[in-house]
Amino acid sequence: MTTLITGATGFVGSGVLRQLLKAGHTVRAMLRPRSDRRNIEGLPVEVTIGDLADRASLDRAVSGCTALFHVAADYRLWVPNPTEIYDANVTGTRNIMLAAAEAGVERIVYTSSVAALGPTTNGKPADETTPVSIDGMIGHYKRSKFLAEAEVRRLAEEAGLPVVIVNPSTPAGPRDIKPTPTGRMIVRAASGRIPAYVDTGLNLVHVDDVAIGHLLAFEKGKVGERYVLGGRNMTLREILEVIAGIVGRPPPRIRLGHNVVMPIAYAAEAWSRLTGSGEPLITVDGVRLARKCMYFSWEKARHELGFNPRPAYEALRDAVDWFRRHGYCH
Repeated sequence: MTTLITGATGFVGSGVLRQLLKAGHTVRAMLRPRSDRRNIEGLPVEVTIGDLADRASLDRAVSGCTALFHVAADYRLWVPNPTEIYDANVTGTRNIMLAAAEAGVERIVYTSSVAALGPTTNGKPADETTPVSIDGMIGHYKRSKFLAEAEVRRLAEEAGLPVVIVNPSTPAGPRDIKPTPTGRMIVRAASGRIPAYVDTGLNLVHVDDVAIGHLLAFEKGKVGERYVLGGRNMTLREILEVIAGIVGRPPPRIRLGHNVVMPIAYAAEAWSRLTGSGEPLITVDGVRLARKCMYFSWEKARHELGFNPRPAYEALRDAVDWFRRHGYCH
């Protein structure tokens, strides 16, 4: 029996791949032709080349597989052409789900995100049942993940797709080679390049616990259900203080209002468009998201899956250690 995984070279996907191998799965990884393979070097995995936009390559990838972990996603908070995000996250997800259904795949785990969930209005952490609509999604990444998950849920309900959905919160830890937006924040903080902060909050979880949660969802999750894979709810100030303690630097003490940061974000995006220098350090959608604390409860995953993440400090410590060893921090 073979298990197919997408996104295996990425941050979360490489962790899921390691958990699959540890659990005894025979694994096939679908990679794009130019994928950076550093995260899978030396691992006993079959590689197949494919693209979420190429249905024929997806049919080849899922052929003979009994399970699918669809982890791949375009995780960018800013992109010059937003169509790219929707093509990857929505259309690509639909394509591989249909290919898996036609191939008779028996069990699917789809990696969504807490980005597809809504915030609460009473200050309590949100969960899998918090009401949300597309109108509440800020930015193209969140909208794309909302639409992709809605499509997966529709296929589960209408076509009997044997899929379990997981919604990771904000992972941190090793192997963040790009790095992700969260990883870039950790690198800048560890390098002493974040002099100030805004009032916001995140749910921080170790990336390897997110990977373990994927396996638990595969083994124990209910088809059609979704599970938040989260950790500790922390303010941004708390996160920066922990990182400062790890590296032996003083934490930032200057608090900036969102209205002060927003013009900087507009200017940073304009500069990125003008110069083609890639995603700016501060984005307009990022500032809009920061206006609300993105706190979540993972009680359902604890109760139904046995999910039990380690302390968030270990996620930050392991992230900083990995970034230091690989030359990201200066």
